[in-house]
Amino acid sequence: MSNKLKQEEVETLRKLIKDIDTAMLTTASEEGLVSRPMKTQDVEFDGDLWFFTKKETDKFDQILHEQDVNVAYAGDSYVSVRGKAEIVEDTEKKKEFWSKALEKFMQTSYDDPNVVLIKVNAETAEYWDSGDFKKKTAFLYKRMTGKDSESTGINETIELDKE
Repeated sequence: MSNKLKQEEVETLRKLIKDIDTAMLTTASEEGLVSRPMKTQDVEFDGDLWFFTKKETDKFDQILHEQDVNVAYAGDSYVSVRGKAEIVEDTEKKKEFWSKALEKFMQTSYDDPNVVLIKVNAETAEYWDSGDFKKKTAFLYKRMTGKDSESTGINETIELDKE
């Protein structure tokens, strides 16, 4: 894949998720898959997604044991991102993404050693571009019947290998 094509794909994803504040992060637990809502940090999407969490959470432990995760967005479009998660404890990186709202929500500050970042290195993304009614109808038709409608091209899969 050429760098230009990769950049175009990253730009497509950036446009699709930029206005969706909350994503569903799915991790693997001993009992199976677990999803929970997470606020994507406001950074320019470059193939990585960033989330704050604390060490004393199940998702922290789950990522330490299994780095394969999925992040799903639902808004005017639907996006599913598969990738590898890593825990980032870099204080400067945490400070870069920190906000007053996070401080209030997490009831602590960015330099708290219990606060960490989850960085998801996106590998593959699938999206359903359903920004208008016709596309939404085609999307729902396909989901209900398993067959394509007259409207095509609303579902795409892109590879985001970072080489």
